[in-house]
Formats: sequence, C-alpha cells, structure tokens
Amino acid sequence: MRTIKNTLLLVLAISLFACNNDDYVDITTDGDITNDDGNGDTSDDDILAQTLNLPATSFNYANIQMPGHFLDNQLQNEDNTPNNNPITDAGATLGRVLFYDKKLSANNTVSCASCHVQENGFSDPNTLSIGFEGELTGRNSMGLSNAKFYNNGRFFWDERAATLEDQVLMPIQDAVEMGLTLEELVDKVSAEGYYRILFDRAFGDENITSERISLALAQFVRSMVSYESKFDAGMAQVGNPQQNFPNFTPSENLGKNLFFSNRTRCNDCHDTNAMVGDAPRNNGLDAVLTDLGVGGVTGNNNDRGEFKVGSLRNIELTGPYMHDGRFATLGEVIDHYDDGVQNSQDLDNRLRVGGNQVRRLNLTPAERQGLIDFLLTLTDTNFITDEKYSDPFRTN
Repeated sequence: MRTIKNTLLLVLAISLFACNNDDYVDITTDGDITNDDGNGDTSDDDILAQTLNLPATSFNYANIQMPGHFLDNQLQNEDNTPNNNPITDAGATLGRVLFYDKKLSANNTVSCASCHVQENGFSDPNTLSIGFEGELTGRNSMGLSNAKFYNNGRFFWDERAATLEDQVLMPIQDAVEMGLTLEELVDKVSAEGYYRILFDRAFGDENITSERISLALAQFVRSMVSYESKFDAGMAQVGNPQQNFPNFTPSENLGKNLFFSNRTRCNDCHDTNAMVGDAPRNNGLDAVLTDLGVGGVTGNNNDRGEFKVGSLRNIELTGPYMHDGRFATLGEVIDHYDDGVQNSQDLDNRLRVGGNQVRRLNLTPAERQGLIDFLLTLTDTNFITDEKYSDPFRTN
C-alpha cells in the first residue's frame, strides 16, 4: 500500500509541474505532437515544419542576380511575366509546395513534379508521362527552364494555353494527368493547414482560390531561370557568342560557331541568350502529319505540324526529344537537322533553300560532334541541384 501511495504522489507532483511549465508538449487532435506557448496556440512555423522543410528566411525567387547577357533589351522584352503576377518570394514558395504536392491529383499519387523532374531539367525521362491512374499522356513532357522568356507567352507543345497562368491549371484538370476539377482542387488545398499559412503570406489573407493557385504555380515556374552553365561563363568572358570562348574546347567552339552561323541557322529559332524558342515551327519531322500540333488547336492550315520550340537549356538532361519523344539522343536530333528533315507544304521556311528544297547541312563527323559538344555546355548543374527548386515535403 505504501508503494502505491508513493507512486500516486509522484505522478501528482509531475502533473503539477507540467501544468506550470510554459513550454509543454501538446498532442493535437490528429495525433501530431507540437510545441505551443502554453495557451494552446501553435506557431505558423511549427505547423509548416510538421510537413514541410522550408528555410526560416525565404529563398530568393524575386530578385535573382542574373549575368549581364541575360539583361539585354532583347531578352528582357521577351519576358512573359504579366503585370498582375510579378514573382515574389512568398508567392513562389507557395508555388513550390503546390508543384510538389501529390494531393493535387485525384488519388494523391501524382504532382506537377512527377512529370517535370528537377534532375532531368524539369522534364520527364520517359517518352510519355504516366498519369494518376497509370494512363500515358499524349505527348512528351517539355523542360521548364527559362519558360519566362518565351516571347509569345503561350504554353504546351500545341500552344493551347494562352498564358502560363492558364497552363498550370490544365494538367490538374486533365482526365489522364491529375484528374481534378477546380472545385475539388480548392477543397483539397483548403483542407491542409499549411496552405492557410502559405496563402496568407503570399496574398495577404487565407482565401484559397483556383486563380491564386495558378498565380503561385506560375510564379514558381517563371523563377526557374538557368544561367550558370559553361556557355554562360564563356559569355561573361567574351560577350559575343560568335567569337571563340576561352573556356571552351576546340570542339565546343566549333559547334558554337556552327550553331550561330548562317549555314545551320540554329539560332534563328533559339534566338536569345536564354536559348528559348521564338515561335512554334514545323521542323520537318513528318511529310505526312499524324499530329497537327498548333494547327489542331487553331484550325488554321498554315499552322499544321507546328510545335512550340522549347528551351535548349539543360538539353543534355531533357531527352527524349521532340513532342513525341521520338529521338533518344542529341546525336539523333543533329542527324535529323543534318539530312533527315522531311519536305512538305507545311515545312518552316527557315528549313528551306532555293524555293521548295529542303536545306541539308552536310555536316562532317567533327562538325556533328562539335554541335553535340556545344549543346552539352548548356547544362547548368547548379540549377538542377538548387534546393529552392527541390521537393519541400518531409519524407519522415
């Protein structure tokens, strides 16, 4: 009896001590253990930390210090950021969480990042991507780096999205990709406590809407600027892409000089230092079309077989290539432009010479290798490993 009595007294003493301790542990209604201030309040940072690994001070998304060749008038004029959605650190942070959140799919299995993988230049190494129920998408996943510098601001291979803000919501609603309605999307996001905090920080209040989801996702994607490749280091030294770069090998300089030459005219379609496309083009993949591309959206015969020209940034990592992923290697891509372009009435004029004749490059083996070596200089290892573009969700 004495032992039981002593034990009860010890338990009572511990309980009284705990009730007078300002820093005690609280068991929340869902079973999570959180620290509060003794008044039953859990801090916003504690709520976020239960699920997310975010820095105490936001990563810099809004004011990235880019090199001088990214600040020229031509490139700045091609920035498709709308006036009503400038990049902010809080907005892009929210966009990062949304981008990686699998709850944005009908069965919580697929996120935007499932088809746009950071280590693959935010593309998919598979020819076609796998949707939330295992079905395959109709086209290959395009890399996202430097999307903000695509001049006309349209997105998808067939450019059916007029803006990036439109584009980011469309895969979520797609029956194959993520399978949600916008109403279901808002309900699922609203159910998560961490979003209440992130929306308040990004927009000044906790109101969660599909429009705000699109704004935040677009901010995060536009913040994905790749500017620290070997090519950028050479541009910083020389300032002119048509001059030899001292940090390049002879083969890389050969390929660079060919790329920017009238002989290949590669830079006619990839026409800025961001290495993005200028407009949709029919690049002669097929003489007889099985995919109308932009023409299938507009109904205009002049747009038949045209597809968005993607960025060449991190092209080493974004294969397979073309809208249908038909080319597995950069060598196959070079072979196509060398002597594989198919003639048709829809072929882009930049791939023609002498009227209706297809332009052939007649590359030597050294020139072919040089072009490949140059394209490899566009790989930006800092970009594909940067934590601010990585998955913020805790795994344990």
